Amino acid sequence: MATTFTEVLAAQLRRDPGRPLLTFYDHASGERVELSVTTYANWVAKASGLLTDVADLERGMSLRVDLPPHWLSPVFLGAAWTVGLRVTTSDEPDAVVCGPEGLDAWAQRAGTVPVLACSLRPLGVRFAEPLPAGVLDVGVEIWSQPDGFTAWDPPTGDDLATDTLTQRQLFGPPSERPHDLTAAVGSDLTDGGRLLSVADPASPPGMATFTEPLGRGGSLVLVRNPDPARLDDVHDAERATARA
Repeated sequence: MATTFTEVLAAQLRRDPGRPLLTFYDHASGERVELSVTTYANWVAKASGLLTDVADLERGMSLRVDLPPHWLSPVFLGAAWTVGLRVTTSDEPDAVVCGPEGLDAWAQRAGTVPVLACSLRPLGVRFAEPLPAGVLDVGVEIWSQPDGFTAWDPPTGDDLATDTLTQRQLFGPPSERPHDLTAAVGSDLTDGGRLLSVADPASPPGMATFTEPLGRGGSLVLVRNPDPARLDDVHDAERATARA
C-alpha cells in the first residue's frame, strides 16, 4: 500500500501515463495548460532537482509555496514531497517559491534563504524583466534539470508533508486520511473522477483538491481568476464529475 507521494505517482505512471492529470485555466489571460501524468512527473523531477541541486535543500527541511492557483503549485508540492520537504505556511521557511505578487516581499530575504520566483507566464517561461539580486528565476533554472529524479535520502510515510500532516496521512489508505481533508473535495469525487476547483492547491484548505484526485487515479481541473459565468462551460468541456 502506497504511503508516500512518490509511490502514488509511480503507481499512476504504471497505470495510465498518458491520461490528463492536471488541466489549468486562467480566465483572465485565456491560458489553458494540460499536463498528462508523464508530463507532470517530468516537471516534478525537474523541480526536485532545482530544490536539491540549486536551492541545496534536504529531507526534513521546509518549503513555502507562495503561489496563487496555478499549475506550477502542484508541481512544486510534488517536488517538495519527492525530496522529503515539509510544505509550510511559516514566514521562516528554509526556502520559498513565489510568484510575481510575492516577489517584492521575499526578495528582501534572498540573502538568507533561497528564493525561487515563477513568472507564471505561459509555458513557465522566464521573467521579462531582471529579478532582484539573489532571486532565482525558475523559468531559467528549471530547464537544465533532468526529466528524472531519485532522492538519495527518500522520505517515508512518517515524514511531515505539511506542518501538521505526514505523507501517510495525505497518501496512505483512506482510513488514515483525516476526515476534514477528504471532506474538502466533497463526496462526489469517485475513483478516476475529474474535479473542477478554483481553490489554491498550495494552501492547506485547497491541498486535497490535488492530492485526492491524484490518489484516486483522477484528475484536477484548476481555474484561476474564475469567471462564474464560464465555469459551467468549463465543467462540461472538461467532463468534470465533481466540484470543490
